[in-house]
Amino acid sequence: MRSHQFEPSGARFAPTLCPSPGRARPQRDRNAVEEIPRSAGDATRDDAGRPGGGLVAACFGAVLLAAPLSRAFADVSLPPISVGAGVRTDFEYTDPSGGGKKTDDFNLDSIRLYINGKVTDHISFMFNTEYEGSPPAGNNAVQVLDAVAQFSWGDELNIWAGRFLPPSDRANLYGPYYANQWAVYRDGVQDGYPSTAVGRDNGVMYWGQFGMFKVAVGAFDVPSTVGTSNVVSSARVMVDLWDKESGYYLNGTYYGDKDLLAIGVDGQSEDGNKAYSADFLLEKKLPNAGVVDVESEYAKYDHFGGYAGDTSNGYYVLGSYLFPQVVGVGRFQPLLKYAHADYTFDTGPNPKDTQKTLDVELNYIIKQFNARISLYYLDVKYDHDVAGIDHKVVGLGLQLQM
Repeated sequence: MRSHQFEPSGARFAPTLCPSPGRARPQRDRNAVEEIPRSAGDATRDDAGRPGGGLVAACFGAVLLAAPLSRAFADVSLPPISVGAGVRTDFEYTDPSGGGKKTDDFNLDSIRLYINGKVTDHISFMFNTEYEGSPPAGNNAVQVLDAVAQFSWGDELNIWAGRFLPPSDRANLYGPYYANQWAVYRDGVQDGYPSTAVGRDNGVMYWGQFGMFKVAVGAFDVPSTVGTSNVVSSARVMVDLWDKESGYYLNGTYYGDKDLLAIGVDGQSEDGNKAYSADFLLEKKLPNAGVVDVESEYAKYDHFGGYAGDTSNGYYVLGSYLFPQVVGVGRFQPLLKYAHADYTFDTGPNPKDTQKTLDVELNYIIKQFNARISLYYLDVKYDHDVAGIDHKVVGLGLQLQM
């Protein structure tokens, strides 16, 4: 992110209109009609009859008055404000089975604007927007992503209120911009919780960090609870056994900046309906040999959220390796992921279906999450074509942030 901060010494003033003593005067037009001289007491003439004496005195007075004002403005400082932006765009070729229509699409998946600032030492504000993407995947609209009042009294005591990511699985807490893989949220497992906007809900939450442990608990509204007395209860507990992950939002990888062994469990419930998951992330920087990542999750959605069906459960395992050698301006990272999800429908002729997803990627990491390119292949299969139809995807994605 680029930080825009107004420094106390950065006050600027409009240039004065006073003539400079050493500046040459414009030559008089010899053919111009002479102006009739004004009286000796005219404010535009000095005591010796030279024009401009009164104007010079007025300008000197203005300068003297401006001096204390400039010092007053210099004492005024605005709190630091950080402004950033991100974009994700890709080209995808999709080949559905069974004679379906093949497509070639250039997609503008997402554009985000990030604004963060401090109100006081203990109060800050976060405001992010999201362009939902071009049709058919998105509706070509901009919406509020995060709008959070944040109260903090150290690692152990933080209160958030507004719209933000509720306590949920790691995949939701890192989002597409900070995921290790490009093709997120297509496996029937990751981030199946219901939400108001892009994984976010409206509500209030406490979170705190106690050494290697991090806890979060909150109450939220989702679309199904708006206008009712029901609320969604949400909680997460996580432990970092190696390096600590500071803050509430997480990453899918740290590209070797951390040695990480993290385990998290979370759950949400509303009026007897519930969902829960457990996630795992290992990241290890090997001496002169690159970075290894292993990520996994198990999730169950019981009449609350999920990709398809009335209930579902599933898991995925992801592995990646970031080469240490720089090729051109970046480093290559091959990635492999397999996911399995089972769906159950309360009604219908086929009450069950299974989704199996294979994701193979070759990522080119230029500047971690700020600049990366991804070549990816998806092979998605369903046992009974109830939750979806078999299809394959080949894509090339680009992500930039500042």
